[in-house]
Amino acid sequence: MTDQTPPRPTPASRSQQRKQMLLRLDPAVHDALARWASDELRSANAQIEFLLRRALAEAGRLPGAARPIPRRGRPPGQPPEEPETSPGNGGRDTP
Repeated sequence: MTDQTPPRPTPASRSQQRKQMLLRLDPAVHDALARWASDELRSANAQIEFLLRRALAEAGRLPGAARPIPRRGRPPGQPPEEPETSPGNGGRDTP
């Protein structure tokens, strides 16, 4: 019988995943951060990452290999297609 376990992630693919960490905050700081994030239509987690990236960039410490923050939510809509004209009406859209 053969083992059907998936291959283990390689170090390169492991570095492509987002890292998780526990962050302890003062409750008042967390509330202020959550309000600020809500004002900017972000989650508290996304707001923290945004602020950390901005601080790193201002300090000249943002690594060039840092990928952009992934966009969340619904993908952008497709532009509406042009209405087709029928050859029998002289190229007009209405009959």
